[in-house]
Amino acid sequence: MKHSSEYFQQRRDRLRRVLKKNSLAGFLVTKPQNVTYLTGFSGEDTYLLLWQDGEALISDSRFTLQIAEECPGVDVMIRPSGVGMVKAAARAARRARLSRVGFEAAHLTVEVRESLGQESGNVEWVSTTRWVEELRIVKDSEEIGRIRKAAGQAMRAFAAIRASLRPDHEEKQIADLLEHQMRLLGARCAAFPTIVAVGPRAALPHAIPGRNRVEEHPILLIDWGADEGWYKSDLTRVLVTAKIGPKFERLYELVLQAQAAGIAAIRPGATAAEVDAAARKVIEDGGYGRAFGHGLGHGVGLEIHEAPSLSPKSKTVLKPGMVVTVEPGVYLPGWGGIRIEDDVVVTRSGREVLTSTPKSLDDIYISP
Repeated sequence: MKHSSEYFQQRRDRLRRVLKKNSLAGFLVTKPQNVTYLTGFSGEDTYLLLWQDGEALISDSRFTLQIAEECPGVDVMIRPSGVGMVKAAARAARRARLSRVGFEAAHLTVEVRESLGQESGNVEWVSTTRWVEELRIVKDSEEIGRIRKAAGQAMRAFAAIRASLRPDHEEKQIADLLEHQMRLLGARCAAFPTIVAVGPRAALPHAIPGRNRVEEHPILLIDWGADEGWYKSDLTRVLVTAKIGPKFERLYELVLQAQAAGIAAIRPGATAAEVDAAARKVIEDGGYGRAFGHGLGHGVGLEIHEAPSLSPKSKTVLKPGMVVTVEPGVYLPGWGGIRIEDDVVVTRSGREVLTSTPKSLDDIYISP
């Protein structure tokens, strides 16, 4: 993530303001994506200890040169061989003379937390919940641009695979080809393990691709996304390889209408629950409310699932810069499933859909 040191310094300063508000002297960041967000470091096995007038990126000698390239201006503590991360973090907290230090409760095991207490003497370790994730929830123009890039890689790859689809292609083969094509188009990797499900297996929202062939059933569900190097995209489309009858067409149009209602509800000031409800009502009114068992969508960024959640209980108020998926679905065991998913950014005046792979009923019929 090539940026000036000030770009990440501003993010760390925002976190420092959170610490001051909560009367904490320091904060230990252990989640890799949060370390990346605050420093630009792309490696692993590295913590960030932050306090009001300093910081220490705690790593080991494998990453000395990488940190110098990616994190100019960040103070670094390279732990000696034989000194573990916990001991190094505790040592850094003592050296900085920190009294109360926050830690990421959702990303630290009980064992590590206890070890920190044992190694750090009089330092008081204070549990916190998703402080950095709350900073990450609103994306800047650079981040949105990178998500847009990931979306473009995913869409072009899907178009190529769709054009070359054969009746004898198996689910796993399609997933492998799609992930390979995304890499050829510049993606670092797939954003998550690609989901490909033929026929009744499409009723599994997270189906694992197997040996089922395209020719075995007319319904083919594909859920995929690209990782452009940092940021992710996430789409789902259903393809139909033969005439399947009025039930499918009725259900597909129902899900498509639900998605349109959900997207239309996205705007600054709307709650995530209101957006979920707008789409869910369409499916419930169509008589299939019980067949839509998951939330409408989720945030996407450095992680494929991050805040905010579009769900019935979410109280998040949408703000410009938030990026979410909108993915209603209907799943009928023994018959199959339909899910349609796009990535949407909240704008000052409403919303922008970042993904444009065709999805009308006429568009999804193909002849492999």
